[in-house]
Amino acid sequence: MAIKNHILGFPRIGLHRELKFALESYWSKKITLNDLLAVGKKIRYSNWKYQADSGLDYVTVGDFAWYDHVLNISMMINNIPERHQINEQKINLDTLFRVARGSRLVNKNCSASEMTKWFNTNYHYIVPEFTLDQKFCFSWKQIIEETDEALALGYTVKPVLLGPLTYIWLGKVKGINFNKLDLLERIIPIYQEVLAELSKRKIEWIQIDEPILVLDISKEWKQAFIKTYQQIHIVNTAKILLSTYFGDIHHNLDIVNILSIDGLHIDLIAGKYDLSQLHNYFNKKYLLSLGVINGRNIWKSDLLTWFTKLKSFMKFRNVFWISTSCSLLHVPLDLSLEDNLTDFVKSWFSFGMQKCLELSILSRVLNGKLDIEEIYHWIKPINAYKSSNIVNNIVVQNRLLQISSDHMKRKNSFFVRSKVQKLNLNLPILPTTTIGSFPQTSDIRKLRLDYKNKKISQLDYEDSIKEYIKNNIIQQEKLGLDVLVHGEPERNDMVEYFSEYLEGFVFTQYGWVQSYGSRCVKPPIIVGDISRITPITVMWSKFAQKLTKKPIKAMLTGPVTILCWSFPREDISKENIAKQIALALRDEVLDLEHAGINIIQIDEPALREGLPLRKNNWNDYLSWAVKSFQLCSSGVKDKTQIHTHMCYCEFNDIMSAIVDLDVDVITVETSRSDMELLEFFKNFKYPNDIGPGVYDIHSPNIPTINWIEQLLMKAIEYIPIQQLWVNPDCGLKTRTWMETSLALQNMIQATINVRKKILTK
Repeated sequence: MAIKNHILGFPRIGLHRELKFALESYWSKKITLNDLLAVGKKIRYSNWKYQADSGLDYVTVGDFAWYDHVLNISMMINNIPERHQINEQKINLDTLFRVARGSRLVNKNCSASEMTKWFNTNYHYIVPEFTLDQKFCFSWKQIIEETDEALALGYTVKPVLLGPLTYIWLGKVKGINFNKLDLLERIIPIYQEVLAELSKRKIEWIQIDEPILVLDISKEWKQAFIKTYQQIHIVNTAKILLSTYFGDIHHNLDIVNILSIDGLHIDLIAGKYDLSQLHNYFNKKYLLSLGVINGRNIWKSDLLTWFTKLKSFMKFRNVFWISTSCSLLHVPLDLSLEDNLTDFVKSWFSFGMQKCLELSILSRVLNGKLDIEEIYHWIKPINAYKSSNIVNNIVVQNRLLQISSDHMKRKNSFFVRSKVQKLNLNLPILPTTTIGSFPQTSDIRKLRLDYKNKKISQLDYEDSIKEYIKNNIIQQEKLGLDVLVHGEPERNDMVEYFSEYLEGFVFTQYGWVQSYGSRCVKPPIIVGDISRITPITVMWSKFAQKLTKKPIKAMLTGPVTILCWSFPREDISKENIAKQIALALRDEVLDLEHAGINIIQIDEPALREGLPLRKNNWNDYLSWAVKSFQLCSSGVKDKTQIHTHMCYCEFNDIMSAIVDLDVDVITVETSRSDMELLEFFKNFKYPNDIGPGVYDIHSPNIPTINWIEQLLMKAIEYIPIQQLWVNPDCGLKTRTWMETSLALQNMIQATINVRKKILTK
């Protein structure tokens, strides 16, 4: 067969999120390690079988991870932070979980490794930690064991590994500063050993992912690529398919075309390639794998267009592969489960399993094994979508045209506003608050599900939610927090919940996607123009405010985050989608203010992740992203305090844009990185108020009073105390009430202690 097909990776959570539930059961000691291992094995076997049954030429192995594929490499090369090691104990699955989640060892808390976004996606990876005198060895043989499993089942196997250069790039130096590229000579031998083991098994192709090739890399890194793949190739008899994705690699062709590799995968969805000239770009000796099926969105592929383009490309290269643009990790697993969608709407979409089928159809038609009528049948719904009345809303389109610069700025500067707000809110120095959500118990989730399934009436549902809100307020007042929240018991997810009140979205029942570890999200799908159907949060915030004399903070999800954490439509620009969402949220913000809510938090954790990967494209994105936030937040009076929250990203890259948001208070994650962000403020004077998160809510560890005091004193070194707020680094929905109460007690006591220290100086 001249044209072969494969995928770069498959979702690993299981058809019904089996991995999530098994992990959480294991962590809570409800199942044994053997039980957990059995679940993982069953998922892998199911994934491989589906790939083979759908007609893929290679079954991808090594894409399964118990928590994260970057952490898999840390385990493979024995890169385990010292704080997570237990004497001479051999590393095992519990070691992996300690690194990812934190732990308590030898009577001390061991913080989890930092977690941040995987390039510009909504997936999080565990950041590798590097020290000057680090030693590595091949200590975790998951890739070999799983390859043996798949081979024993008779599959044609293509193992996949994250490449050594991308791995080092993603890591952070700890302790004494040094050039982390110096570690390469210690890590390459491990890769040589792994590839030699795979070669012994008569593997034909090994996929090595090096997505940093779509980034701007220096001459030093380019030279490192040449050296690395020369050394790797020496010990390897299997062929190497170097995989790139999330962009194009034009700017790095000077080294890509001279690497010691046998094949190259490129992303034709996110990359700007001229397919008619593609044969001239790359080394003629390389087998090309073309990423033509979008691995990051759920729309059906226009197979006819791709057939036409690829048929033309066959004039220049009659042997190549077709694939997904990137791993299918970023899309749900199986569309056939979605019986809540109408057949008309459902026919527009393609999930992970269906994308494998798209590859199979396209390759078979290209190879003359299937009639082109199959393609015509597949794409018929695409044309129906374009003419659907679900898509276009003239009222929304006209409102967009009427936006002016006045819609995107506050009446007065922060200097003026902050004085008004201080008088109005009367908060102490170092005001304490939380990010918004409180523990989502099984009872709360059952209540929402019963209401959704119409097992209880709307009145009973609302009465029950009000009882949860009352309890949240009582607990916060007992703790002594200064700014309270209603706790969000009515919300399933920070994006899906808001989207349910917006025209232009549709929702799945089983469209789960892994965010990190056992955390899965169910992104809504944007199918048309967006407007607010009805007020979203006003009733709950207004009710909560009546229960207390302390200020209640309302929480909204910002326009860029709703966009980035949804599957967007592809027929209009992301800028226009974001501004449509912003206009809908602007209505909500003004309604909250009118209801007497004086603090409104508009979360934008996705602002950084939406950045294009090439810096020369940043300004355009940041311009419309900031304007979208301003559009939804700037219509309020001076006395209304606007907050935003961001977590798990490199804030330094976008600090000027964060300033341009002109929020009154920003809360940010800093605890996992040991307040690393604060170093930035040595030379950068952030003009508004800021709350650097003082403890990591994703870890079961309870922060000590002394620990939080130290972080606060460190923060005061960099930021004037008058500008500082005190808060956890994220929402508390995943924690238990016991963990939450103990952690917040310590946070508040530490704040009281620091206030006394400062005031007595």
